[in-house]
Amino acid sequence: MNKTKKMKKNVILDLFLTFVKIGFFTVGGGYAMISIIEDNCVEKKKWITHEEMMNLTVVAESTPGPIAINCSTYVGFRQAKLAGALAATLGVILPSFLCIFLIAMFLDNFLEIKIIANAFKGIKIAVGLLIVDAAVRMLRKSEKDRFSIIVTAASCAAMLAINIFSWNFSSLRLMLIAGALGIFAEIFRKARGGDEAE
Repeated sequence: MNKTKKMKKNVILDLFLTFVKIGFFTVGGGYAMISIIEDNCVEKKKWITHEEMMNLTVVAESTPGPIAINCSTYVGFRQAKLAGALAATLGVILPSFLCIFLIAMFLDNFLEIKIIANAFKGIKIAVGLLIVDAAVRMLRKSEKDRFSIIVTAASCAAMLAINIFSWNFSSLRLMLIAGALGIFAEIFRKARGGDEAE
């Protein structure tokens, strides 16, 4: 019993420290964190599979709240139920909270400091690369059937057009359309399979 409790405490501590590291060293918000979360939780710790990470990213993006917090809560819950979810969520939130708290306390014009402003110019590029890295990983490991390729290409073209022409069209709507297409494609595939069997 004591051994089980000790193992659970170690898992909870590991979750907390891992997500503190993710939260502290990832600048740029949830999308930039996806690549780091995958590297730690899928590749190094083996807490979840890549397929679970892909599904989790979609669900976390579709539900209320920041994507990184939703991901950390899920991973924590998978490993150690409620205590794990709390530890992972607190871990990913704490670094950002402390940084913003200290900036608010001591620096009135934080971004007007030349060295900080220059640092953020470089950070913006790194954040963009982290987001691209996450997207490339997901594309590389996703299914390569004709339907997936068509939906991916159409979604990319739609997002590009929305950004270029500044259309007021939510990315959530685009996700819902893609999800509906996936459901209809699966229904059609099953109906076609049934017809062929007859």
